Amino acid sequence: MDPKGHAAIVTGAASGLGAETAAHLATAGVKVACLDINLDGAKEVAAKIGGIAIRCDVTSSDAAVAALKEARDKNGPARILINCAGVGPAKRMVGRDGPMPLSDFEKIIAVNLTGTFNMMRLVAADMQNVTPLADGERGVIVSTASVAAYEGQIGQAPYAASKGGVAALTIPVARELSQFGIRVMAIAPGIFGTPMLKALPQAAQDSLGASVPFPKRLGEPREYAELVLFILRSNYLNGEVIRLDGALRMAPR
Repeated sequence: MDPKGHAAIVTGAASGLGAETAAHLATAGVKVACLDINLDGAKEVAAKIGGIAIRCDVTSSDAAVAALKEARDKNGPARILINCAGVGPAKRMVGRDGPMPLSDFEKIIAVNLTGTFNMMRLVAADMQNVTPLADGERGVIVSTASVAAYEGQIGQAPYAASKGGVAALTIPVARELSQFGIRVMAIAPGIFGTPMLKALPQAAQDSLGASVPFPKRLGEPREYAELVLFILRSNYLNGEVIRLDGALRMAPR
């Protein structure tokens, strides 16, 4: 797909990977709807890139339906969905104060996994009704997994479980939506220089970067966004999770 001129939904667009992806899509001529629970942040990104900002809680069916209707009314039906909304606080399953509250696990699963599925199902329902492009393609969905899906560290059990679920969703959904000409992919980033990591002391950032085999640095959000564009333009990529990690394999801690 040449993404130029098409409409895109980007969740988690107020910061980090989502914001950078929204900017790259806009530069490629895409009509971008920046969805985030942080509306002020989404508005700031949208103002910079010429997109629209919509508040959306991806864990809520009603909120997602309303957000997608607003995006559809303003930009037309989306052929592109990029799922970047996510949370990832670290916490041991059994800590000094006893077992992790179940609600902490449920929140991470709700945002990272249920939220991703929620957006996939709703956007795909719209995509299946758009006119196919010349090659029969109707749309592309790209979700965000993580290397933690494969080598989750101590304290990452809920996060790893949620991202493992995102990775596992990819092939069955790609198979189901193939009848409509919709491709489904996921990216599993390694250690990236998102606002959360950039808030760490420089020494800590350097130490994390040094753990990457090559290049020995944190990943840059633009590299994620560039891969998204590559996926959109590469029609034969479907049903796969691509690791974007500099050959990093996470240690237990």
